[in-house]
Amino acid sequence: SKSAGDAGNPQHLLDKYGADAVRTAMMFAAPPDQSFEWSEAGVEGQGRFCKRLWNLVQEHLASGDVPELDPENISAEAKDLRRKTHETLKRADDDYGRRLTFNTVVSSVHELVNQVSKTDAATDADRATVREALKTAVLVLSPIAPHVTQSLWTALGGAGLLVEAGWPAVDESALVQDSLELVVQVNGKVRGKIEVAADVDQDGALAAALATDNVARFVDGKTTRKVILVPGKLLNIVVG
Repeated sequence: SKSAGDAGNPQHLLDKYGADAVRTAMMFAAPPDQSFEWSEAGVEGQGRFCKRLWNLVQEHLASGDVPELDPENISAEAKDLRRKTHETLKRADDDYGRRLTFNTVVSSVHELVNQVSKTDAATDADRATVREALKTAVLVLSPIAPHVTQSLWTALGGAGLLVEAGWPAVDESALVQDSLELVVQVNGKVRGKIEVAADVDQDGALAAALATDNVARFVDGKTTRKVILVPGKLLNIVVG
């Protein structure tokens, strides 16, 4: 409480960082049923995040108009971004609706914004996936940071008030992975990573792993005792 001296002066924080930064910092600090140690640095950090989202939207808008999204005509990198977009939306559905853990809503939007900033959208089709990702980030964050998100929503072509906007449905097809990355271990020690088909079996993963130089040099000349595939995560080769 303010009287106990264990929290910041709300008016000072509002004047210095803005209401959206304060609200986002409070929601990000901990689930609503848990206490946390107050820090003004957290408000400053969320203020930087709101500015980063703002700047990403402005940069995207400055690059020109985008066509309607065509998921069949986008690059592998754009497909990764679409998957992250709909993972974020699906997670927000659960975090808002069932778990009431608003801190994880904020963290998932952070992750989505990070991926947007790393995506090289070289074609108009790929830029349409960036538009979808930014609109989703704005919509998901809107109950927590309503002022900046309303401005961004309008700038991105959203109609009317965000509070009245319909909540989009998750595109389950966007969540399907064509390929994935496996960590490769030899005798429990990480020796590399491989890109494989999402439905790869143990033999296929082993073949791909042995084709990489760093894995092969720890396996060549030794007897393979066991191969353990943890689908979607890792391949461990036990040699002796």
